[in-house]
Amino acid sequence: MTDSPLLERAARFVSALRHCQVLGIQVHDANTEGMTLCLPYSPQIVGDPQTGIIHGGALTSLMDTACGMATLCVLPEFEVCPTLDLRIDYMHPAEPHKTVFGFAQCYRVTTDVIFTRGFAYQDDPQQPIAHVVGTFMRMGKRLKGTKGLGSSIKGEQA
Repeated sequence: MTDSPLLERAARFVSALRHCQVLGIQVHDANTEGMTLCLPYSPQIVGDPQTGIIHGGALTSLMDTACGMATLCVLPEFEVCPTLDLRIDYMHPAEPHKTVFGFAQCYRVTTDVIFTRGFAYQDDPQQPIAHVVGTFMRMGKRLKGTKGLGSSIKGEQA
């Protein structure tokens, strides 16, 4: 079940990220269980022109963003949480001409680190393209140089 305020906050966050704009990444769903983003298929993200298979870097960007944004699902207020570590195990290539979905959830939150896991899929979440685990550093809600970004995510005036 979608959490509307969380979905709106996540959509504002995605719209502020340049790599999401370039790749076309959008929020598909957001709730307390986790975050699902979608990466629409486009010729710009193809890694192999012969087969039309999506470049692994586009999938890595999708999953890093999904894991990072999953922190919005568990933190009461926006915090800057840069990626510490990200591991992706690719199961099989994405099918050409189809949207890829990336689901991520936080499974442990400490005072300094947030632990995430997730998977990328197309038609069936039970047939993942890739599995991911990631850790994100908690920097707190105030970090020099992020005033505008944090405000835009919360929907406040900077």
